[in-house]
Amino acid sequence: MTGQEQDRPQDHPGDRPRGHPRAGLNGGPDDRPGPRPAARPPRTAPRRARTAVVLVIALVGMVAGGCGIAEVVARVLGSQEKIIVTPDDGAQGVRRRERFEVRVADGRLERVEAKRTGGDGQEPVAGRIATDGRSWRPTPGPLDIGTRYTVDAVAVDGEGRRVARHTTFTTTMPPHRFIGFFKPENNATVGTGMIVSLEFNRRIADRAAVERAITVTANPRVEIAAHWFGARRLDFRPREPWRPGTEVTVDLRLRNLKAGPGAYGTQRKTVHFRIGRDQTSVVDVAAHTLTVRRAGRVTERLPVTAGDTDNPTYSGKMVILERHKVTRMDGKTVGFVGEYNIPDVPHAMRLTRSGTFLHGNYWTEPEVFGDDNTSHGCIGLPDTKGGGRDTPAGRVFGQSLIGDIVEVRNSGERTVAPDNGLGGWNMPWQQWRAGTALG
Repeated sequence: MTGQEQDRPQDHPGDRPRGHPRAGLNGGPDDRPGPRPAARPPRTAPRRARTAVVLVIALVGMVAGGCGIAEVVARVLGSQEKIIVTPDDGAQGVRRRERFEVRVADGRLERVEAKRTGGDGQEPVAGRIATDGRSWRPTPGPLDIGTRYTVDAVAVDGEGRRVARHTTFTTTMPPHRFIGFFKPENNATVGTGMIVSLEFNRRIADRAAVERAITVTANPRVEIAAHWFGARRLDFRPREPWRPGTEVTVDLRLRNLKAGPGAYGTQRKTVHFRIGRDQTSVVDVAAHTLTVRRAGRVTERLPVTAGDTDNPTYSGKMVILERHKVTRMDGKTVGFVGEYNIPDVPHAMRLTRSGTFLHGNYWTEPEVFGDDNTSHGCIGLPDTKGGGRDTPAGRVFGQSLIGDIVEVRNSGERTVAPDNGLGGWNMPWQQWRAGTALG
């Protein structure tokens, strides 16, 4: 299945939308030309979901008042939005005094986690859930300017079902100013595949000036090279994945830097992060397996279901971008209107900006895992509703860090684009080094 409710196509410089989106219950869209959505819900059960719909239509007159198939299809196809977030998902140019809240019309909020990402990196947004459980509001005060806000909310509806929602919005930026949203976060411990990435809120005309004002260094020392993807994204990486224990420093000297006509920077920030243990996961699509290696030793070999023949999973090296204990995946966000809308996908880890996930799957028949590929491109692991800690998906989730590499082999699909998520490891080193603006 692919697709979480975020990351529209225009947000991704390397995601070229196409007419027949490749996503669904388990996966994400691809880089092939043509119109295509940006994020896809979990790709693991589209064919069975369609079969279930046919069965419901055929049996509706015979099962009146019954449950089972009809309830399963209702859960997969979804209903109206249960969690309402204001400002709307994907809103741009939100003013500082606009209302910010999360609410439910039915049931109660169980958890709300809001974060803001600005010139100083990512910080939590303080707030609280009302005593009746129906709403969440941040502590009083205006929104920060030039900041990207994310909300992850989990609620239990009136029938006891858990639902989740993930949204983003961005506040207005003063004219003539630019900011770079960077990853990873300050003081983070990340996997060996982490790539330093900055996305700017406006096009950079003088890329050489900006690149000179940003330095990335490592201890132990290693060569690190810059690569521009268009005029709004700048990434840095070494030739090979980082050594465990490496300490990395990113120095941003952008404050008042002129990057073009009427464009001046706002940031003066030093970011430190550390490389954790060495863990890589390899998905063999043909064998329907996921193998986890830590420091070269196999720690897990698990059955999976990947993209089907119509929606194959990307090949190549991808990097874990986000981790969500539970999230919603909605087919309409990636061109699969009416195919699925699963409100509580467990143990979801985003691999591409276009919507490919490695996630838990509780709705597909157990015998599918390790035997058949049925998703829209995501990689599904066996799990339980609500997410079990000792399930295959729960174990992989618990062992994984943002920045870990997940490599997909034998899928028959093209290699993921270097700018689709942190796919830069798929670009040859000399080509990567040629992407500098400094000549």
